[in-house]
Amino acid sequence: MTVHGADVLRAELNELKTVKRPEIVAAIAEAREHGDLKENAEYHAAREQQGFCEGRIQDIEGKLGNAQIIDVTKIPNTGKVIFGVTVTLLNIDTEVEVKYQIVGDDEADIKQNRISINSPIARGLIGKEVDSEIEITTPGGIVEYEIMAVDHI
Repeated sequence: MTVHGADVLRAELNELKTVKRPEIVAAIAEAREHGDLKENAEYHAAREQQGFCEGRIQDIEGKLGNAQIIDVTKIPNTGKVIFGVTVTLLNIDTEVEVKYQIVGDDEADIKQNRISINSPIARGLIGKEVDSEIEITTPGGIVEYEIMAVDHI
């Protein structure tokens, strides 16, 4: 996991524990005051929401507890593609240049050009160096790229 990914998860965990959890507890208390719990839809909805919230808290704590957080800015840039780097690629056929950061599965977001370490493109890039030409097998077929730059940002 990258430092940015860990920070995002910590912020979400803090939000869940300090804001969401107390809101749900208050909603359950208010629903209890309405009387019969067997037929109280507000109570059941609040309890269900509490279950989702607690599950997400446990999930995030587990991920952070087991994560190996890698700060790529502290690793010397050798021009080799490793986890956490930002890679600039040139599609040889279309002459289109793209940038991707290689991140963990939980951080992947193609809209922000963050691709999972387990994606076909990232797997094809890992270990390669600047100015290498590589072929990546994608769902749309084989695409040839040239690695233009490897940045540790």
